[in-house]
Amino acid sequence: MSAARVAAAAGASFAASSAWYAAFGERLARLDEAYAGPGPSPAVVAPVELVRSGVVATAVSVLAGRLPVRGPRQALALGAGLWAAFPVVLLTGSVVHEKVPWQQAAIHAGDWLVKLLLVSSIVGRRSR
Repeated sequence: MSAARVAAAAGASFAASSAWYAAFGERLARLDEAYAGPGPSPAVVAPVELVRSGVVATAVSVLAGRLPVRGPRQALALGAGLWAAFPVVLLTGSVVHEKVPWQQAAIHAGDWLVKLLLVSSIVGRRSR
């Protein structure tokens, strides 16, 4: 596991997620009042999200190191597999069991797909 790659992946994940929710925030606010109005201070959100992204990047890095991930295609397959196994399963459950609008779940699923593909592509690369 490369600490530099984990840090780079966490930072990239944070940046990509920030851009994602900047693009879809208005739509989320129309779907769920929890997203309407002012949110928590960026001084609180940024460190929390960086830590969360670091945890995900570390976990993906450990998995990539223990699996035969040897190139970009395999790294992206790992990210896609993790996306299908975890966020998609959890978000589908929220739609079916908690009546979350499917559009809201789709926005979150898209964020997770981007994050996991990005993180896996960064930490899954092997040095030559």
